[in-house]
Amino acid sequence: MSNVTAPAKAPSMPSLGEALRFWLKLGFISFGGPAGQIAIMRQELVERRRWISERRFLHALNYCMLLPGPEAQQLATYIGWLMHRTWGGIVAGGLFVLPGALIMTALAWAYLTFGQSHLMQSILWGIKPAVVALVLFAVYRIASKSLKHAVWWVLAVAAFIAVSFLGVGFPWVVAAAALIGWLTGQLRPQWIGGGHGEGGVRAHPRAVIDDDTPPPPHARFSLPHSLLLVLTFGLVGGAVYAALPNRALAAMAEFFTSAALITFGGAYAVLPYVTQAAVEKYQWLTTAQMMDGLALGETTPGPLILILTFVGYLGGVKHAVAASPLASGVIAASVVTFYTFLPSFLMIFAGAPFIESTRQSLKLQAPLTGITAAVVGVIGSLAVFFAQHTFWPQGLGGTFDVPAVLIAVAALVGFVRFKRGAVETIVVCALLGLLAAALR
Repeated sequence: MSNVTAPAKAPSMPSLGEALRFWLKLGFISFGGPAGQIAIMRQELVERRRWISERRFLHALNYCMLLPGPEAQQLATYIGWLMHRTWGGIVAGGLFVLPGALIMTALAWAYLTFGQSHLMQSILWGIKPAVVALVLFAVYRIASKSLKHAVWWVLAVAAFIAVSFLGVGFPWVVAAAALIGWLTGQLRPQWIGGGHGEGGVRAHPRAVIDDDTPPPPHARFSLPHSLLLVLTFGLVGGAVYAALPNRALAAMAEFFTSAALITFGGAYAVLPYVTQAAVEKYQWLTTAQMMDGLALGETTPGPLILILTFVGYLGGVKHAVAASPLASGVIAASVVTFYTFLPSFLMIFAGAPFIESTRQSLKLQAPLTGITAAVVGVIGSLAVFFAQHTFWPQGLGGTFDVPAVLIAVAALVGFVRFKRGAVETIVVCALLGLLAAALR
């Protein structure tokens, strides 16, 4: 007989207003690229607020990992849509992007007007180790919750090695993981799934959207409805395109729409393509400016792909798409941001109902279980990447930043041992960055 403790009562469904306040806060604290953002979402939505269970969270994440575009923003859109229909998805996905887009636009203006700020660099120096700790904590938590058999641990390690040391592209890792998951489902179906206690009793507190919560009416798949959504989004995008006042803005709309549809593997996978086109073909900015934009994108909230907002701002100013430099930059940055994220909303609203219908299907659950394992390895590789650039800022042959390591260790202890939240940890680390700058 099972001795698993009966789960606590599920919290009530939050109102759209309560959800709006959360998504707005998330938009301001979502540092660390996709791994850090997913870690923050998981900590807030699964553990603290219990708005969604671990398995439902990972099911949504697996779908978003298959899509082109920023998976963390798509995940926010998915969960917001699941809780509060289309407006919930628009609020969640929009607010996940809006603060970072506004901050990036302001930074682009400041970059062209004043150059780099020593104060901001000091704050960001303190935040970066906290991001490393947050990503490592995400690896630990997701792995402990989702890797229920040795084969998935092996797959996670293999994905880590493939991405970190062999240079295998993320789409190939996902495809291989899905194939391994499918084969495992065919040969050893008992290795698929997990997340329950003995005898099917939950081993976790109940969530608003729990493992066995049926999809709400709006989340039931309808092919005509999905096709209508595709048509609607196409008309919206076309209407905005027709209203653009000059060819430079139209070229931005065309290019960044196409970029949004091929960004499999996250922002890093598409950056070489964007850099080549933005620098050489369109001459929106220089290579040095593109590198500075990447540095700003790494240390601001929101998806890393928001560096394209920076590209748009500088391109708009250079090509004088409006009456003043400020207006040129803001308009171009807005156009680029709009067309970068419009396809992401479409893919969630049109495709998520079908994904919800597959939750109990082993045919799709098996490859998605394989993808989950690969995601653990990929997040681990991102942790190593962030650690390398944080602890060896001049490269592996340069100085080892011991104070940054100490801040990262302290932040990780705060997450694991003392269960501290991401916001307070980031604020404390930012203050430590200012203190360190003052003592130097």
